[in-house]
Amino acid sequence: MSFKRIPLLICGLIITTAGFAQQSSHLHITGKFPIKSAGGWDYITVDGKSKRIFVSHGTQVNILTTSGDSVGVIPNTNGVHGIALVKSLNKGYTSDGRNNSCTVFDLTSYKLLNTIAVGTNPDAIFYDDYSKKVFVFNGKSKDASVIDPVTDKVVATIPLGRKPETGVSDGKGKVYVNSETTNEVVVINANTYKAIARYKIQEGDEPSGLAIDRVTNRLFIGCGGNQTLVVMDAANGKNLAKYKIGDCDGVAFDPSTKMIYTSNNEGTLSVIKEVSANKFEQFEDVKTEPSARTIGLDILTHKIYLPAAKTEPGVPTAANPKPRAKSLPGSFHIIEISK
Repeated sequence: MSFKRIPLLICGLIITTAGFAQQSSHLHITGKFPIKSAGGWDYITVDGKSKRIFVSHGTQVNILTTSGDSVGVIPNTNGVHGIALVKSLNKGYTSDGRNNSCTVFDLTSYKLLNTIAVGTNPDAIFYDDYSKKVFVFNGKSKDASVIDPVTDKVVATIPLGRKPETGVSDGKGKVYVNSETTNEVVVINANTYKAIARYKIQEGDEPSGLAIDRVTNRLFIGCGGNQTLVVMDAANGKNLAKYKIGDCDGVAFDPSTKMIYTSNNEGTLSVIKEVSANKFEQFEDVKTEPSARTIGLDILTHKIYLPAAKTEPGVPTAANPKPRAKSLPGSFHIIEISK
């Protein structure tokens, strides 16, 4: 596939460069790890230091080693979406979408420790190392619950007014979360727990995946609605660049290699390199598998992990004219991507 460098929008100027030869990331599938339990899936969290992979799957979280061995299960996480790790307290947190709660578990024994009521349909979840709080983004109540992991209490609820997706932190007091329904990034003050700004994603539709480079202060926004990655200045919301990708649901950024990855539902992994704060180079789309739409990255080994399964089309209804495909029983697995 040949392509042209996408124009960059910097300080109000459009800079267009000529096309260049496609570069290869040399990434390919190097392993597949079967998981036999049933159900759908969403986020995957990789902890490189402990060599653990936490996979949301139906009503439980499956825990694997980074070599694919099964080492534990967190049960009764009905409709689980995401997993956040608080390593300093040896705790993990799951967002249980159908239970409207978060499950707390021990990172060593995987024993259940607590259940915390949050908003309606909790989805994305992450631990902010600046505020030392767990942020949970609730899809149906359109707000964020803030949990103090020391007490396991909700210390704030932040109205967002729109459906949130993935959230990230700049490590300096700001939290950013995609608004899927209004094509915005909402900025939250991690000290006051208030939404303080809304940045328009000018040429992106249905943003889902989100990652950040804390050094350059750049947001990488994966928009599945129009298959576009948008690069945004986190300081002011300026849209700096856009790239054609696939039907993206997840985005990951490797701070060591400066590589940006988007996991695409049709079975590709789009690869873009951040050369500098305002310069980017797009590589080839790596072949993965259909349904491999979410992504986990081991920042120590630089390996990528993608949940996937064999699927069959969902049945459209009046209430849901575009249903998500159904996974076939026994086909769920994790794909390992590396060089």
